[in-house]
Amino acid sequence: MKLFGRPRPGSATARKGRRRHSLRAKLTAVNVLLLALGVAAATAVSLMGMRHYLLDKVDTELVSSRQSLELTGLTRQQIEALGAVGSLRDQLAQGMRADGSPPRPGMIFAAVDARGRALSFAGVPPTPEQHTLVAALDDPVGMARTQAGPRDVEMDGDSYRAVGARLGDDSVVVMAASTQAVHVGIRQALKLDLAFGALLVLLLTVLTLVGTRRSLRPLEDMVETASAIAEGDLTRRVPAGQNPVTEIEQLRLALNSMLHQVESAFDTRERSSEQLRRFVADASHELRTPLSAIRGYLQLYDRGILHDPDERTRVWGRTNAEVDRMGRLVEELLTLARLDQEPELQLRNVDLSRLVRDAAQDLRAQQPDRPVSVSADGAILVRADESGLRKVVGNLMGNIRAHTPLEAAVSIGLARSEGMVRLTVADEGPGLSSRDASRIFDRFFRTGGSPGSGLGMAIVQGVVAAHGGEVAVATEPAAGLTVTVSLPAEPVGVSRGDVFPGKRA
Repeated sequence: MKLFGRPRPGSATARKGRRRHSLRAKLTAVNVLLLALGVAAATAVSLMGMRHYLLDKVDTELVSSRQSLELTGLTRQQIEALGAVGSLRDQLAQGMRADGSPPRPGMIFAAVDARGRALSFAGVPPTPEQHTLVAALDDPVGMARTQAGPRDVEMDGDSYRAVGARLGDDSVVVMAASTQAVHVGIRQALKLDLAFGALLVLLLTVLTLVGTRRSLRPLEDMVETASAIAEGDLTRRVPAGQNPVTEIEQLRLALNSMLHQVESAFDTRERSSEQLRRFVADASHELRTPLSAIRGYLQLYDRGILHDPDERTRVWGRTNAEVDRMGRLVEELLTLARLDQEPELQLRNVDLSRLVRDAAQDLRAQQPDRPVSVSADGAILVRADESGLRKVVGNLMGNIRAHTPLEAAVSIGLARSEGMVRLTVADEGPGLSSRDASRIFDRFFRTGGSPGSGLGMAIVQGVVAAHGGEVAVATEPAAGLTVTVSLPAEPVGVSRGDVFPGKRA
């Protein structure tokens, strides 16, 4: 049965999902939608303003004509008497022109009786347009008497604005002005605005797609980098863009920093795992040797092969020696294990110079022919765990006894400087190569054929690190070995209590 899991960031399924829910597409859609709404709102406002302005202009002309006509005080009969004047007749009655052409468009005048019916005016019977105008008005007489403002009138599908005027004899004249030109102008303006708005939306769409693709390119680089890391390439980093956006650049730097930490943690874990495997293998090898020897001697004794008392004594001594060797090895392993578990150090004022002088005296007693010089006059107190410092000094002296010839001189120095106490142990022995010096603190590291378990310097480093100090070596082949132990006079961040949780070695 095939199992379907979450697609990897770089897989085809993930890329398809990114296309379907692309941030670039969402940003483009939002920008286009906002611009379209803005264009629509601007078009609506501009067309409403244009319509209001043009209709207001028509209304102004109608009201002005009404006021002019009413201010003359002329009656209907007086106006008809003046009908001989052709210009006035043509303007008021909208009759036929002298050349037989259609009446002028735009303004329509119609006289209305008390019942709201169109009347002949200036000797001319009402035209169809005048009948239509009067019929389109609900109450033309009331409109004139109340001085109502212009109102919309629909005539044969065309739009007009109409007002009523009262003559001197209370006769009513209705005037209407066509607004068709206004609507035509509005339609043309609407077409122009829509065309220009569509062009703007299209242009913004293209610019947004190009701009977001360029701006979001670092995010795509981050996806590619994450995909490469998911496939095992921990060295990949997000490259810098040509014109980085501040927020994206901050994200890139933070992500690269995180990736560096992940790579470092992975390398550390791999090194720790490798060290643990090597440590277990070395510990097994070191323990197997004394155990094999002890088992062999016990088998000899069990089979009754050891008849000679001297031979029994020798075998018994060898067995005890192997047991002591295994006990020392186990004790050293336990010490390293405690150091790895951040032990609690029993702090007290320790005279480090006394420990150094005692160790030098022990070395002289064990190897009287070795030249030993000590520069540790006066008391130099440190706040430390005395048993731990004794292990440090004892292991340094043990290395000299085990790895240097008797004629090699040893100099031990102790001094205080810049808030640190420095212990220097130098010998004139064969020294170490640079490769061996780089591994001197590795557990179970021994130069070829050297005695011991190879844990002494590892314990020195662990104890010193637990006190917040450092250990350094300086050596060259045939130039001896110098070990410098630097300890803080007062451990950093430690009060003068009795217990100090040590640092992990």
